[in-house]
Amino acid sequence: METKKALPVLFLVMFLVMIGFGIIIPVLPFYAEKIGANPTELGLLMAVYSLMQLLFAPMWGRISDRIGRKPVIMIGIFGLAISFFLMAVSTQLWMLFAARIIGGVLSSANMPTTMAYVADITSPEDRGKGMGIIGAAVGLGFIFGPAIGGVFSKTSLNMPFYISGISSLITFFLVLILLKESLPKEKRNAHLEKKSSMFAAFNGPVSILFILQLFISLSLSGLEATFAYFAAKKAGLGAIELGYIFMIMGLAGAIVQGGVVGRLTKKFGEGLVIQAGIIISAIGFACILLVDSFTTAAIYLTIFGIGNGVIRPSVSALLTKTSTVGHGSATGLLSSFDSLGRIIGPPLGGWLFSVAAGLPYISGAFLSVIAFLLYRVYHVRAKKTSAIAQS
Repeated sequence: METKKALPVLFLVMFLVMIGFGIIIPVLPFYAEKIGANPTELGLLMAVYSLMQLLFAPMWGRISDRIGRKPVIMIGIFGLAISFFLMAVSTQLWMLFAARIIGGVLSSANMPTTMAYVADITSPEDRGKGMGIIGAAVGLGFIFGPAIGGVFSKTSLNMPFYISGISSLITFFLVLILLKESLPKEKRNAHLEKKSSMFAAFNGPVSILFILQLFISLSLSGLEATFAYFAAKKAGLGAIELGYIFMIMGLAGAIVQGGVVGRLTKKFGEGLVIQAGIIISAIGFACILLVDSFTTAAIYLTIFGIGNGVIRPSVSALLTKTSTVGHGSATGLLSSFDSLGRIIGPPLGGWLFSVAAGLPYISGAFLSVIAFLLYRVYHVRAKKTSAIAQS
């Protein structure tokens, strides 16, 4: 296992993939508007991407269990490059939708397959560290991407899409040259001899972890969709201050994921880290209601970000340790639940905000409590299942 070599390569790959994503985030609304999209169509343009990820991530995870991780990661990154170039040359709204759909279908291969790769090359006790490093790469890419996109959008609105496309092509060749396959041929069909369904990963106590991830993703995307309005209303903060606040939150989350998650899961186990993360997230949500300035917004959002940042890598690590299907099938299904949260979260958060400004954060704290209770149920059921298996 060349873990020491493979993890830095995977970090770089996911960092570049997420920079490509991030570059187009601040530009897409204006670009779509220029082509003629109204706010509803813009919302659909965002949602259709997550919908494709929801539908196709389990399929790609399963394919990677069959044919190996490297070819599937390459398909995902090449798909991203195609979608960025298609967006760059789009002159009509349907072309933009087509590009987003193609991008969503193919790029949904990236996250689950990368996580399955990490699960292949790490020992169970180092799994949390590996997942955390990928989480940190994602977080950092999302921090630097929008900043780069903002700068280049001043040249022209098409330019960021071309840059994302070129960045994805470079990443594709990096994977081709530097990344070794992590799943040897003899292990590929180990979990697939029985013609089990794509949702076989959803069996037993493990199914609770998927629902837990859905709630975490739901509450996070609800916050992301509404915090700009909330901060403007409560503290008069504008777009530039918000950019800095999300940057501080993202950096804190990335540092925790890259440096702390591994040590904590190794010492205390994933279960304890997941529970602590949920509690810190809930405290963060409650604190956000008290935002009254740039400083309080930055502090409270960072508390939330640190709590939220440790959950996903720990859930991924625990899932790949306990699931009885291939790593790709398990991480693919997890990515699906993550996407479902991202589809439902923004409109739900927007609706709650329109009822009362603080509601998205009260509901976020409430969802965190439910997620905590779900973990306790999982823990009890997993113990029972394990005891039965041993007796």
